[in-house]
Amino acid sequence: MAAAQLTAHGWLSIVTFPIMVNNSGGQSDRPAQDKRLVSLMNLRSTKFAPLLRATMLVSAVALIPATTAGLAAVDARSGPQFAKLLAIYSLVKENYVDQVDDDKLLKGAIDGMLASLDPHSTYLDGPSLQRIETMIDGNYTGLGLSVVEEDGAVKVVSPFKGSPAEKAGIKAGDFITHLDGTLYFERDLDEAVAKMRGAAGTPIRLTIFRTGREAPFDVTVTRGVIELEPVTSELQGDVGVISVNEFSRDVGKDVSTAINSLKAQAAKTPQGKLAGLVLDLRSNPGGSLDEAVALSDLFLDKGDIVSQRGRVASENQFYRAESMFKGDAIKGMPMIVLIDAGSASASEIVAGALQDQHRAVIMGETSFGKGSVQSLIGLDKTSAVKLTTARYFTPSGHSVQEGGIDPDIRVPQLSDPDAKARSERAVRESDLRGHLINEASLDDKELETDKKDDPRFTETPEELKKKGIKDFQLHYAIQTLGRTAGRPALAARK
Repeated sequence: MAAAQLTAHGWLSIVTFPIMVNNSGGQSDRPAQDKRLVSLMNLRSTKFAPLLRATMLVSAVALIPATTAGLAAVDARSGPQFAKLLAIYSLVKENYVDQVDDDKLLKGAIDGMLASLDPHSTYLDGPSLQRIETMIDGNYTGLGLSVVEEDGAVKVVSPFKGSPAEKAGIKAGDFITHLDGTLYFERDLDEAVAKMRGAAGTPIRLTIFRTGREAPFDVTVTRGVIELEPVTSELQGDVGVISVNEFSRDVGKDVSTAINSLKAQAAKTPQGKLAGLVLDLRSNPGGSLDEAVALSDLFLDKGDIVSQRGRVASENQFYRAESMFKGDAIKGMPMIVLIDAGSASASEIVAGALQDQHRAVIMGETSFGKGSVQSLIGLDKTSAVKLTTARYFTPSGHSVQEGGIDPDIRVPQLSDPDAKARSERAVRESDLRGHLINEASLDDKELETDKKDDPRFTETPEELKKKGIKDFQLHYAIQTLGRTAGRPALAARK
């Protein structure tokens, strides 16, 4: 989904969300490149892990008109290079084996120029620009995925909660190697996105490479209408659980409403009040910067939330607490924020702010690591450039782009059968749970007692299933709040 509003300067400020992956058919064709692709995938620990990047994930995108003067301002020293470009263009036109369309050559030159900058800067026209307009309308049919390109492969940032992709078992970090049998490797990401579009009710076969599995496997997903609920909440015992699935318009207000509703429900329980709050940002690929600030501000009463820094220092922006909501909506109440590899962009802003301000404990797995800002610069009515113009920084000065947000307590998703194999290939800290309690200033006796209760993450998915635990990370967060009830361990630490 997306929101758009006219700014005071007459520019259209657009907030977009990850591309819904959804398209129609293909033909069966698995060339010899498959072996090379699988070999490259098997090198993921050395080749892919450091390259977390979000190509199709956009936050706080401002549409800026390009002026004639701006287009004409070319460094004189670039003259010989432009002459070389024109010379190559002429050579291709006159000597290439087939006739080549001018539009194809010029678009290729533009694409190459922007691709040399970073994975996020791209030229948009035709279908790619139309997708952004479609997102603004908020009408989707597809699989409910956000995807990026990583070293030529199509990588899943996250499936949206409740989407056809999630129901089919697609997970954050999966690589989509084939679509209906056709290899998609070292090709334009737009081609893959276009290939996956289609009408609701139609199937598409995805071939998935997943870290921890010995071989790729096929998953058939039926496209559907994607209707996301940005905010959902429920009371589990005396603990409130609020899931934020996307950062669309009014998420801050919606979470505030959910908190009041949970307090009212808890007042009717034997405990008489909320014991704590879990804010679930897992598989949330981002969205509006303003809503990320608003959600953070709900729980902060002082200090910075996030800063946005670009090339010109005078244009840097700092967002501070008390700018949208006054006070802490759950002052003094213990709070845990859940994140995973599918938590990106705006989700990382919230997690980083609450972590740096010591307002909440971050639990789960390291987030995606998308901390750059793209501006959508309109060239004319049919084309635009999406250009990286700034980076996000947490209150402590940490760039989200540099590895994402690390949790205070690393909790694997034990209810996922593939989690153990994935964790064996990942770099993890040995025991962060003790670190949390030391931060909370509990004495040695409480520390020892709490560690004795720690299940140490040894249970299998089958054992958890027998106990009725479908989501171990959420279960563990609620249990942690229960163990620390009445103590300031997970509340704001001033």
